[in-house]
Amino acid sequence: MVVLASKVYVHGGARERALDSLESLVGNAIGDLDVQFEVGLRHDDFPTVTVEGPDAVVARNLLREEWGEIVPDPEPGTVATGTIESWDEDGFTLDAGDTVRIPATEIDLGGGSPSQIRKRFGLVQHLPIRYEAGDTPRIADVERDRLYDWQRAETGRVNVNSATRAEVRATVNRAGHAGDIITVERLGLLEQSIVCKPGTDPPGLLASIGSYLDSELLAVVP
Repeated sequence: MVVLASKVYVHGGARERALDSLESLVGNAIGDLDVQFEVGLRHDDFPTVTVEGPDAVVARNLLREEWGEIVPDPEPGTVATGTIESWDEDGFTLDAGDTVRIPATEIDLGGGSPSQIRKRFGLVQHLPIRYEAGDTPRIADVERDRLYDWQRAETGRVNVNSATRAEVRATVNRAGHAGDIITVERLGLLEQSIVCKPGTDPPGLLASIGSYLDSELLAVVP
């Protein structure tokens, strides 16, 4: 069984749609392999995928690579994944099955408070983040590289939580901005990144689509 590092924290009909979307995504990822799978949900809202069949090992590895995995008690120095749950002046708190505290000194994403860093890099709540396990956990180098790449890019982004990729695409279309974006990149099951075209103003796009989504939206401006 693989515990995917992307929480299903919405409720009601949105929860059912999210789980249906996840089942389709898992099917697309491993459907060509000789396996049978079942999607479930833990008490802490992390989804599970139970895989059986001749290609089960390959399928589990593909799911870990695509989604990240919640691992209990990762070895010090290894890269693990958690989701951003909260932040304060002293650091970030991640949910990785257990609580993981990233001190402000170990975020290492430039100047400013953790709250300011979170907004500058578009770190919406529940976003999956890779960290290096240890006595004092730190944001993993591979994660820092990804976030800095967002800011070095020629175009900006609008990051969104609490919505599937299909829902965000539909919202962009509804707001009349289909021609202003390159794609909607999936960051987690319910966390997406709208990649803007050159000339599109990320804060302006955020303001235009924000009324259509019951989500947190943060602009990433290069």
